Amino acid sequence: MMTTALARNRTTDERTEGTGGGGAWGGGRAFAFVLMISGAAGLLAAWVITLDKFKLLEDPDFTPGCSLNPVVSCGNIMKSEQASVFGFPNPMLGLAAYAVVIGVGAGLLAGARYRRWFWLGLNAGTLFGVGFCTWLQYQSLYSINSLCLWCCLAWVATIVMFCYVTAHNVEHGILPAPAGLRSALGEFHWVPPVLWTGVIGMLVLTRWWDFWTS
Repeated sequence: MMTTALARNRTTDERTEGTGGGGAWGGGRAFAFVLMISGAAGLLAAWVITLDKFKLLEDPDFTPGCSLNPVVSCGNIMKSEQASVFGFPNPMLGLAAYAVVIGVGAGLLAGARYRRWFWLGLNAGTLFGVGFCTWLQYQSLYSINSLCLWCCLAWVATIVMFCYVTAHNVEHGILPAPAGLRSALGEFHWVPPVLWTGVIGMLVLTRWWDFWTS
């Protein structure tokens, strides 16, 4: 039977009861590294996009380095209304959110355990993040008609952290789920993020098929 990444290092992944009986959960090193790496990837993307956004505000004629052609054009994305949905550049939200995920991963690596409300809050945060990224993907492909490579990196990072946080919570009973689903996510935790990313890749490929093949 496969040894899953989420099940490794059980000495740091077991549930321990808190003083109120609510319990606290840690995570194995593999899971901690997934959070840290995906958080770092998202933070890098948000940082680069934020810097380019500031340069674009200073100089409207500035062309970001990732603007390679009419399709892969970060400048078009940054100039769009969708790039500042909350009244400020979207990546500034990522600067804070991805840093939190890195901190959670580092805490797990050091042996930290978090209570149910914390894990549910993290799950809700990553759910919001992946939902927001999905909306941005739709806007990018079918409204703005351009791609940003750094945005794509942030999308993938957010999908990975959401899938693994959800799998962790299901496996440990923090999120209620049938035993079969818990077992499946434990054994094949890598399938949801791979399939999800593959679907996005196919949408990108088919959206600009004529451009890629010309």
